[in-house]
Amino acid sequence: MAEGRSFGPEQGAEPAKEARVVGSELVDTYTVYIIQVTDGSHEWTVKHRYSDFHDLHEKLVAERKIDKNLLPPKKIIGKNSRSLVEKREKDLEVYLQTLLAAFPGVAPRVLAHFLHFHFYEINGITAALAEELFERGEQLLGAGQVFVIGPLQLYAVTEQLQQGKPTCASGDAKTDLGHILDFTCRLKYLKVSGTEGPFGTSNIQEQLLPFDLSIFKSLHQVEISHCDAKNIRGLVVSKPTLATMSVRFSATSMKEVLVPEASEFDEWEPEGTALEGPLTAVIPTWQALTTLDLSHNSISEIDESVKLIPKIEFLDLSHNGVLVVDNLQHLYNLVHLDLSYNKLVSLNGVHTKLGNIKTLNLAGNLLESLSGLHKLYSLVNLDLSDNRIEQMEEVRSIGSLPCLEHVALLNNPLSIIPDYRTKVLAQFGERASEVCLDNTATTEKELDTVEVLKAIQKAKEVKSKLNNPEKKVGEDSRLSAAPCIRPSGSPPTVAPTSASLPQPILSNQGILGDE
Repeated sequence: MAEGRSFGPEQGAEPAKEARVVGSELVDTYTVYIIQVTDGSHEWTVKHRYSDFHDLHEKLVAERKIDKNLLPPKKIIGKNSRSLVEKREKDLEVYLQTLLAAFPGVAPRVLAHFLHFHFYEINGITAALAEELFERGEQLLGAGQVFVIGPLQLYAVTEQLQQGKPTCASGDAKTDLGHILDFTCRLKYLKVSGTEGPFGTSNIQEQLLPFDLSIFKSLHQVEISHCDAKNIRGLVVSKPTLATMSVRFSATSMKEVLVPEASEFDEWEPEGTALEGPLTAVIPTWQALTTLDLSHNSISEIDESVKLIPKIEFLDLSHNGVLVVDNLQHLYNLVHLDLSYNKLVSLNGVHTKLGNIKTLNLAGNLLESLSGLHKLYSLVNLDLSDNRIEQMEEVRSIGSLPCLEHVALLNNPLSIIPDYRTKVLAQFGERASEVCLDNTATTEKELDTVEVLKAIQKAKEVKSKLNNPEKKVGEDSRLSAAPCIRPSGSPPTVAPTSASLPQPILSNQGILGDE
């Protein structure tokens, strides 16, 4: 497995590149030669037929005046015979090695493309990216599109900048690194998408490569997936402008993403905090960040790094391993929270952490009780599907919430009991007609049944009072829940059909990440 070369200015001379012809295969009526290219710890495979070699040679003879007789000659008779193929394999390997030795620095463009340097080798990758941005950079910036780039490309740019070489080593102005830096300074929408397993035909584990994002100075939105958050540097440069961030399949903790510099300090506090006791590190907040998607990671706790995102409104932590709802009391602006498919077993005291929440997705957890939800008075949308809720009494905890409009309880044990829908709706009392259960509108027939259930419940209460005249019934079984009070003149809340978070905005796919 090829690991990333380390960051830092102290780097030795570039390792010599090698190209070996390791075999061949017959495709239709012609032979394809399999070339293994090695660049330090990175290696990859390229396949070419003899006519490709011939075309390459013709161009190099014309452009670089190499020896015409360097390439082994064509053979018409018996060109696919085993003996000829084996001899040609050896001769073509000598040919390629001779070319690489003749151009030890930056290989000629035709040779670099022949050996797929533009996919796998640092100089080739950056040259191809620079040329692409020279041609289309202004168009992409003007259209406001999301620019897609791979970790290997970012790694190559990072390495190039640290080597301190001229920005245009090839002599071709189109491949100048300046085109990349000019583009990244102004780009607003970025997507970094890695690959699982080896990249292309190489042994490069792209998702493990380190890279630096400090060349991006104006980002408003960034989406990162299948990278290693511990190897990402420079994202904090975007704190003043970044409004939406998504980091998926990449992190083991929130701190790795939000406060990567925490590892350098024993203690730290967000900027603006009144410091007490020994001097601690003061870390600037993500002052523009309102949407954060950290779903599909390996995060087990909501740690204190949330103090650095005080303006967050949308937070997605779904598909992680979160055990406890914690630290969210620091997020005064949080209105949409997705904690679905985690490992939550209790909601005790959750109202002290989520005072202003409107949309809450708790699907796919291990919840048996809803007792912690009874004071979330702003809640409009609640998804509790795929949990372990058995008792109808648990629904009473949410039956009195004055603004609740959308509730999902499917795939809980209680959802298979007879008359499940009407029994749940009855817990909302006079508001039953305003509640949409499991994305299905309440019917008139169901409302009639709810009225019958309410009458039966009222009769039971009267009988209970008659039998126990000294016993006071504290609550009217929550069947007369107060309506949601909205400011006069304001329109009614339009709730989404599901409790999931809005997805980060993406436009057309970028130009380079999927080759």
